[in-house]
Amino acid sequence: MIDETLINLSGYTYQQDRSTYLTSAVTTLTSPSSSPTVLSLGSTDSVGKGIIEIDEELMWISSFDRVSNTATVAPYGRGYLGTTAATHAVDSKVTISPIFPRYVVKRAINDTVRAMGTQLLTVGQTTFTFNPSVTTYEISDANGSLIENILSMSWQDIGPSKEWIPVRRWSWDAKAETATWGNDAQTVTVGDYITAGRTVKVNYLKQPGSMSSTSDVFTTSTGYSETVRDVVILGAAYRLLTYLDPARSSQISPQADEIDAKRSFGSSNTAARQIYALYQQRLKEEVSAFQGQFPTRVHYSR
Repeated sequence: MIDETLINLSGYTYQQDRSTYLTSAVTTLTSPSSSPTVLSLGSTDSVGKGIIEIDEELMWISSFDRVSNTATVAPYGRGYLGTTAATHAVDSKVTISPIFPRYVVKRAINDTVRAMGTQLLTVGQTTFTFNPSVTTYEISDANGSLIENILSMSWQDIGPSKEWIPVRRWSWDAKAETATWGNDAQTVTVGDYITAGRTVKVNYLKQPGSMSSTSDVFTTSTGYSETVRDVVILGAAYRLLTYLDPARSSQISPQADEIDAKRSFGSSNTAARQIYALYQQRLKEEVSAFQGQFPTRVHYSR
């Protein structure tokens, strides 16, 4: 998803970052002044003092040698700007002064997923065995997420019919009493008649999960369907475009080339507004589809 977001932001290769590659692996995690990290690169034609990106790590280059095609990382340069220092394999891509660092794109994707959770939740499922002497049961998500609410409950009928009979009477307690159930416990109280020993199925709503690795599968990690994928990409894109203009503003003094630039300051806001409008439209469509698939179920709390 990071690559999909980046290619949308670059205008389908209209705007490209300068890059090269590693000719030897990076096996260290620090770059002390006594023994700095020296990168062996395929080319240093575009390399200068400043930021480079390898995988998801940003580094600060303090010096370079165009004869030997090497670049030296500053003592403070590993894991620059809050990224995580890591080892890197031979032939890894080295991006010079990336417009949108990959770790920032990943953060924007996760921020979008969390923000969407206020309007578009995901569905989880769990089961328990009914005991006639017990009316209240603790319900928990397999991944440790807090349950927002219960969509529906049903229990498996006896015999070959394989029917799941809806539970009509239940009440949900999102914050159960701590002394009885422990911290952060959530319970459901069942008021219907259910045959002893039968399995009760609970469908519930929960917040979407986040993605921590580029190898994570979108549907598995977040709980969303594949149709929501483009919504997240649009949300991440508008979040990233918002910060293009602050980077162009002069913090010291106005420059003539900035004043006379063909793209005036604030022009990226137009693109951000357009993508935001498309993001809102697609989000409403997915919310409507979700509500159609999982309509509100009428139940009694007593």
